Amino acid sequence: MKILKVLKVVIFLVLTIGGFSGCDKSSENYTELNKKKIIKIGLNGDENIIWENVKNQLAKENIELKFINFSDYIRPNLALQDKEIDINSFQTEIYFDSFKSEHKLSIINLGYTVLAPMGVYSKKILNLSQLKDNATIAIPNDSSNGGRALLLLQDAGLITINKEAGNFPRIKDIVENNKHLKIVELVATQIPRSLEDVDIAVINNGVAVEVGYSPLEDSIFIENFENERLKPYFNIIASREDNQNSPEIKRVLEIYQTSENKKIIDEYYKGSSVAVF
Repeated sequence: MKILKVLKVVIFLVLTIGGFSGCDKSSENYTELNKKKIIKIGLNGDENIIWENVKNQLAKENIELKFINFSDYIRPNLALQDKEIDINSFQTEIYFDSFKSEHKLSIINLGYTVLAPMGVYSKKILNLSQLKDNATIAIPNDSSNGGRALLLLQDAGLITINKEAGNFPRIKDIVENNKHLKIVELVATQIPRSLEDVDIAVINNGVAVEVGYSPLEDSIFIENFENERLKPYFNIIASREDNQNSPEIKRVLEIYQTSENKKIIDEYYKGSSVAVF
């Protein structure tokens, strides 16, 4: 009888321990399945506002989108490469390609977001037809924005650029300048303060908005959103090669590129940035 009782106790303990062990494993699996996924996104400027909707939608899928803000255009890509963040959204494709090549980074273009159109501004004329010979034009002095500004002036019919110059023309690449226009290069952020000293100025979108201009309303000439030439200036979401196929990363792009988010972009930017997806 004593042996029988001992056997019963042993069997009970085995079943009990085994049961608890099974519960622990099942609990671990449940926790892992329901663990919140965190995606860190590097942003610059007022991007947070547009991304709030994406963040709220992802939260419904147990994905937390965490904003990491940068104040420059160098650290976001380096932080992405170093896995300090998972994705970023702040740059044009042309800047991205150049930076990636220069720094030999293994990051990729995940998808397009918006185009921030560049415009021509003036405090002296209301239309480019009023521009006189020998007028002075200010453009940004960096290769990306400066080249884009020259191409915009070509679109406006003011100059002709050597086709071999590609997307990064310089003043030396101008082959026709019938009005004998004087083009001066200035630091992009200083151009708005120089409007009194020049006849017209090409101001990139971010700088124009920052000083209170509405590109669609205040510019006297602006980039045509549908011009195929502008595709390199589309803004992008960047990811790394090692995480581009992650389901959570893919969901970020899918939710950003919805009609709902496009409507938010249109309402917030009022044309100063245009959805290109």
